[in-house]
Amino acid sequence: MPSGRIVSVPLRGEFFVRYAQHENANAPVVVLLHGWTGNADINFFPVYAELAQQYSLVAIDHRGHGRGLRTNDRFTLEDCADDAVAIMDQLGLASVTAVGYSMGGPIAMLMSKRHPTRVHSLVLCATALEWSATRNERARWKIGRVVSPLFRIFSTPRIIDGYIKRKIPRSSSAAPLRPWLVSEIRRNDSWTMNQAGRALSKHDARSWAGTLGVPTVSIVTSRDSLVAPHKQHALAQATKATIIEIDGDHLVNWQKPEVFTAAVVDAIRRVRV
Repeated sequence: MPSGRIVSVPLRGEFFVRYAQHENANAPVVVLLHGWTGNADINFFPVYAELAQQYSLVAIDHRGHGRGLRTNDRFTLEDCADDAVAIMDQLGLASVTAVGYSMGGPIAMLMSKRHPTRVHSLVLCATALEWSATRNERARWKIGRVVSPLFRIFSTPRIIDGYIKRKIPRSSSAAPLRPWLVSEIRRNDSWTMNQAGRALSKHDARSWAGTLGVPTVSIVTSRDSLVAPHKQHALAQATKATIIEIDGDHLVNWQKPEVFTAAVVDAIRRVRV
């Protein structure tokens, strides 16, 4: 893991980040933005070492996720985007490639929309323009909000471990990491998880995604059961992104870490050309 540090941002709070500064002061900077109910480490642990050879990197735990900021404010994706830029200010970083995984995709896009001079390029992984276009999707979000209190009660370490065990094949190099993954997932603040899900369900970038105008690569997970591949392709079309398609589900970073790493490295190389 890159070294962890607390970055104190005036008027916002304290943020936990992984920060690896490349020995070449002119090396591009990559900001890694994780998905809902995850954190930076469990989303991006496969890519840290490879990226640190070529880039400076910052990986942020979003509000209420992992070791992220605890606040009584309602969770918004816009706040997460502004948090990332405020952290850049504290670290003296002018412009970055923002890599967003799942929920991190909307956050990366909002960074570019709200702070256009601070985002050089985008890599969008397993993500979408919107999350509630159909009646079935809206119904699932509503049901999720109703049952979330029960989920918090029954999310025991054994149940979380069982879920991860079903998702990660024994052949994966991430399989031995199950106990660590369980402990990292349990760092999340349950109230914020509910708020973040609500924010994600309301996100819709269809009216403005095409205006971002930065080099973009979309990593499409072709067997994704959480973010439908056709939604990922719609995002790529709207942002005029180059597509890198990988054979995997939404948790391809756990299931096929080497494949995921190769795709992320390739995507960043393409947007930095």
